[in-house]
Amino acid sequence: MNMMTVGVLFGGKSGEHDVSLCSAASVVMNLDPDKYSVVAIGIDRSGSWHVQDCPEIVEHPSFWKVLALQKKGSWLVNHAGVSSQLELIERESGKTITVDVVFPVVHGTYCEDGTLQGLLELAGVPYVGADVAGSAVGMDKDIAKRLLRDAGVPVVPWKTVFPEEWHAKRDAILLQVIDEFGLPLFVKPANAGSSVGVRKAKDRASLVEAINFAMQFDTKVLIEKAVTCREIECAVLGNRTPQASVLGEIIAHHEFYSYEAKYIDPEGATLNIPADLPEQLSDEIRAAAVRVYRALCCAGMARVDFFLEKGTNRFFANEINTLPGFTTISMYPKLWEATGVSYSALLDKLIALALERHKEKSSLRTTL
Repeated sequence: MNMMTVGVLFGGKSGEHDVSLCSAASVVMNLDPDKYSVVAIGIDRSGSWHVQDCPEIVEHPSFWKVLALQKKGSWLVNHAGVSSQLELIERESGKTITVDVVFPVVHGTYCEDGTLQGLLELAGVPYVGADVAGSAVGMDKDIAKRLLRDAGVPVVPWKTVFPEEWHAKRDAILLQVIDEFGLPLFVKPANAGSSVGVRKAKDRASLVEAINFAMQFDTKVLIEKAVTCREIECAVLGNRTPQASVLGEIIAHHEFYSYEAKYIDPEGATLNIPADLPEQLSDEIRAAAVRVYRALCCAGMARVDFFLEKGTNRFFANEINTLPGFTTISMYPKLWEATGVSYSALLDKLIALALERHKEKSSLRTTL
């Protein structure tokens, strides 16, 4: 029996490039060598793909260990190659590499937003995680909030602002959001992860600065009402019948759970697993996580983040991460470990789910 070849896709043309290298190192180290042959495929910051000669784990000053990305050769992706395999061809040498299933360990724009998933769909190759629709709507916080609101899932009140509107009606927008939501406010790029571009604004001047800053990362910005809350997270796994993990709580030691708190400062946050919550409330949030997952057309995996308002215990869906951080200390694998699924077993399940979904899609008719 031939060993399955897993293509671990990492890096990416994204502000979360470095985070991806860290996640990918953990995945490569924990894929069972008796079951899988691993091909590491790095995407550099310009978007070029590079098949690595051999996966190499190296030390990193901020991210502990990362999967090295060597820019070697000029590789082409054949989107109409061998059936159900991804084929990569080195332009100069003609060397060909094929993989049976792709495990994208990439985050952010051009990686987690449906762009990459569209390429993999064209190639007809099984891949881990949500498809084009689930990835796109999950990445766009504005669209996700509207879908969740329509599905009856509570979300924090927000206003979406576009650059042309901001430049033409700045004073009116500031007056509206401060009057409606009060201060402080959170400002976020609509399409970004890992808290990239997020700032907390405590007054009018800092709100202007925060909006201008967020618009450097996206063409659409969200202004959200600040909620005095606990941050609760749930991991969801599955295709048609998704399951929710136990809950975890993030206790940020910064003013909020920023990029620095997540990745740079080793003392930036504490993860409490399981979260200290009454059983009934925990069950309600876990059920809501599955509702979020289904409403946003997810498959394979996602981490659903909630705000739990202090004093009332009202909860709000904050966002979904369809390709969450995958280091051994990341919340997604740690939540499943606490639920009884080891890191290595979790990788097996995700690959099985990718193959299951691909088989289902391959059975569909494409002609009349």
